[in-house]
Amino acid sequence: MSESESSVRKRLPWLIPIVLFLGGVVFVWALDFGIKVTNTLEFCTSCHTMQTNFEEYKESRHYKNRSGVQATCADCHVPKVLGPKLVTKFVAAKDVYHEIMGTIDTPEKFEARRWYLANLVWKRMEASDSRECRSCHDYGDMDLSEQNRSARSRHAAAQDKGQTCIECHKGVVHQLPTEPETSAP
Repeated sequence: MSESESSVRKRLPWLIPIVLFLGGVVFVWALDFGIKVTNTLEFCTSCHTMQTNFEEYKESRHYKNRSGVQATCADCHVPKVLGPKLVTKFVAAKDVYHEIMGTIDTPEKFEARRWYLANLVWKRMEASDSRECRSCHDYGDMDLSEQNRSARSRHAAAQDKGQTCIECHKGVVHQLPTEPETSAP
């Protein structure tokens, strides 16, 4: 064995962990960059079918309000915690797939599936106890005395019953979809 081969073999055990570490750093950076880009309002509304949702959102208090605080798509639809965030991003890839495959690539096709899609979101929100809603709206942070009588009563009752936000607040940002008629057997 030559002296140069021996030198390479001695350095190889040190080189592998360094390359793996640098590869890991690049992977984490790329993942973080991808998540940040796909969490922007511009990305979310870039598909033709999302234009209807965007117009509805622009009419809501989450877009424009007296305090100037704006909740974007990611604030309501993407968890803050890394594990659930990655799961959500992975599951959301199906929306891109369906856009590309033509399942929801027009407003008409999207509307035809809107009830089904909304129910998927509502079930996910119920399962997480409206986790994304609660990052801004939490019972413990509500000053019920500042709410009107109806809201004060309903929020107090909902808290006592352990209800989650989405049980009462469907259609706050997006219009409620029309439930499809069930066909007779």
